[in-house]
Amino acid sequence: MPQENELLAQRRANMEALAALGVDLYPHEFERTDTVSRLVGAHGAKTKAELEAVRIDTKTSGRVLAIRSFGKANFLVLSDGRARIQVYLREDSLPERDFKTFTLLDLGDFVGVSGHLFRTRTDEFTIWAASLTFLAKCLTPLPEKWHGLQDIEIRYRQRYLDLIVTPETGRVFEARSRTLAAVRTFFNARGYLEVETPMMQPLAGGALARPFVTHHNALDMTLYLRVAPELYLKRLLVGGMERVYEINRNFRNEGISTQHNPEFTMLEFYQAYSNYLELMTMTEEMLAAVAREVTGGEDVKYGDQMLSFRAPFRRLPMRGAAAEEASRRLGRDVTEAELRDTGAARALAGQLGVEIEPGMGAGKITAALFEALWEASLVQPTFVYDFPTEVSPLSKQKPDDPDTVERFELYAGGFELANAFSELNDPAEQRRRFEQQLAERQKGDAEAHAMDEDYIRALEYGMPPAGGEGVGIDRLVMLLTDSHSIRDVILFPLMRARKE
Repeated sequence: MPQENELLAQRRANMEALAALGVDLYPHEFERTDTVSRLVGAHGAKTKAELEAVRIDTKTSGRVLAIRSFGKANFLVLSDGRARIQVYLREDSLPERDFKTFTLLDLGDFVGVSGHLFRTRTDEFTIWAASLTFLAKCLTPLPEKWHGLQDIEIRYRQRYLDLIVTPETGRVFEARSRTLAAVRTFFNARGYLEVETPMMQPLAGGALARPFVTHHNALDMTLYLRVAPELYLKRLLVGGMERVYEINRNFRNEGISTQHNPEFTMLEFYQAYSNYLELMTMTEEMLAAVAREVTGGEDVKYGDQMLSFRAPFRRLPMRGAAAEEASRRLGRDVTEAELRDTGAARALAGQLGVEIEPGMGAGKITAALFEALWEASLVQPTFVYDFPTEVSPLSKQKPDDPDTVERFELYAGGFELANAFSELNDPAEQRRRFEQQLAERQKGDAEAHAMDEDYIRALEYGMPPAGGEGVGIDRLVMLLTDSHSIRDVILFPLMRARKE
């Protein structure tokens, strides 16, 4: 701590000395002609002879990452967060105050330089400085090593510091930005309209999840941060908007893990006159297009695996797959009929060591069995389809099987990436499903869906047959950037309060 205090004191002393020189410590602007990245990209490969043949003047700026002095030869390394460039400074080539400014710089300070490009005797691409402008002081010392922060918690709590010292972090978020742009390009080209729906809702609907609760004082009403935009987007289908999508935040008051953050980004889209089978094909096309745009190809490295986003993806019926894996593990023939009977399904879960909650019906038990038996092994993109009706209150039932709905989830990397179904548009059946959910809520299921009378009223005006889907953007970025925690792809993830 004493050494750290000395470093802080020295930096403040340098700042005071700069002020005594008449240097503006926090100027309002700096007009540059180039970024460091542009200079390196446009001229970094040029030879010494090419740089001397035609003088290239520049004016750029960045953060000081290194300071070196060798007699009359002095050097800085500047970074704009993406690229670095060396700056050569000589006392006899700079205005007097500019050189004194150089002697008072600390690592992490922001400066601007003007000069021309050349190569040193060691062939280093460099700016020969004609002027030096102080732009901002770094009062707190940066980490000593420039190979990224090793303390994961500091990386997440102080993302600004992580971005300074870990170039790979910046590249992850550049990839995230390209992912969002590629998704928008895909849907806009297909005639979809991007819309925005409420973040604060009088009912928490559209998903089986625990909401965050708030209160609007002026209206004296309870509001919920949305768990999903689904019911509002489907109201737009009722209103005649046949193809809509939204990319925005959802909030769920649930646990935190490498795959879960209470605030996360979802893509949801709905298409009239479509169904879940058509959306499977469309999802394959979308993910292949996004992978090509972000990574340059359809094969993506994730951990020690290569994920292929080439169509067609593997397809597994939920009950059939659960019965198949249960049969393999138990050494006997497990039938789908057992998974449709609550007692038999509960007994099966006990034999397989899968914990289930009291009051679960056969459908919920089946879903729990599938997750326990299959989820971690679904590394290559895989559609799991035809879910029990019990776990899908907003999905349309199969015509020949009322216990099953036309729904799929897409898995990749060992976790769920997307959820989709043929939308239930029968208001009477929707009311019956909501009533079933209310019964589950009365039994203690805090995630059961609430009754939404206005949504039923909307369906009574008529909603065309449609398919809808939600895709986790954060998880998609995880796959495309070989990131293994959702916190690595969210700039400011939620963290537990730190005890000071």
